[in-house]
Amino acid sequence: MEREKSRDKKQNFSKRKPSFKKGEQKKGEIKPKIEKWSEPLRLNKFLSNAGICSRRDADELIKSGEIFVNGKVVTELGVKVSPKDDIKYKGKKVSREQKVYILLNKPKDFVTTVQDKHADKTVIDIVKNACSERVYPVGRLDKNTTGILLLTNDGELTKELTHPSYRKKKIYHVQLNKDLTKADMLKVIDGLQLDEDFVEVDAISYVSEDDKSQVGVEIHTGQNRVVRRIFESLGYRIKKLDRVYFAGLTKKNLPRGKWRFLTPQEISILKRKSFK
Repeated sequence: MEREKSRDKKQNFSKRKPSFKKGEQKKGEIKPKIEKWSEPLRLNKFLSNAGICSRRDADELIKSGEIFVNGKVVTELGVKVSPKDDIKYKGKKVSREQKVYILLNKPKDFVTTVQDKHADKTVIDIVKNACSERVYPVGRLDKNTTGILLLTNDGELTKELTHPSYRKKKIYHVQLNKDLTKADMLKVIDGLQLDEDFVEVDAISYVSEDDKSQVGVEIHTGQNRVVRRIFESLGYRIKKLDRVYFAGLTKKNLPRGKWRFLTPQEISILKRKSFK
């Protein structure tokens, strides 16, 4: 009985279209603000601001004796540093960078690893002239997937957005090699057992009633390649997969292969986690 109620609820949910509404975007290039550093700063925050890692991980580096300040190892948490201090990690001087947040509409055939000797093209190649800071992708899109990708040097935010507990909305536009049947759509919304993972989507619908090979899929899970695995398990081949929404960000007015800096409002939303 409980199973039937759950199924009815999911079938009703499947009728809801994943929202493809895009957020507003200010015109013109928006450059990140450079923050001046004048007051003493906790060492873990300094390391996070420098893009080394999150504050929590910085505490572990400090406790394990991997951080040197003015030539001396520091293992005490809560130590503060100032601009005149010489901070080193793995023998290299650490500089406090400004936080940079870049939104890219990823094109096909680019990999999202920072360095890959087997890859002809990486997303870093596209944004290499955007800033002097070293940025890296937040999460991954596979080589053949296009769409929204966030790049930053904010280690703390990156860890939060890629942690397994992160369950915020992501929306994909999927084009299949054949029409998706109603029966298979119900299987998807009901949940599928894929190897060791039980996979669920939150909403699925046809993009157009005239073309049932294209669907919108809304998910909150962070499981690897989950959209491709879902449809491949049912005998479909994905011709195109485009992520149109991630962490409150959309690709409105951002052509394929182009990038822009996030607006202050978008950065604030990310920091407050006030997106769905």
